[in-house]
Amino acid sequence: MRELIFLVEEDPEGGYTAQAVGENIFTQGESIAELKTMIRDAVDCHYDDTSQWPQLIRLHFVKDEVFAL
Repeated sequence: MRELIFLVEEDPEGGYTAQAVGENIFTQGESIAELKTMIRDAVDCHYDDTSQWPQLIRLHFVKDEVFAL
């Protein structure tokens, strides 16, 4: 696998959540720096062999915004 994409959202209770696209990997962190550390740890736990690790991890920040007309 060459690249793994995580959808990152702000958690309403604080911090951030991240979910991998196409893989069953989910994690959270209080800051972006902590989230990156947690993503590395989650990827390490998800794959049995480091040769299966993605070469790149892309963070796609998603922000929903609602406004009235």
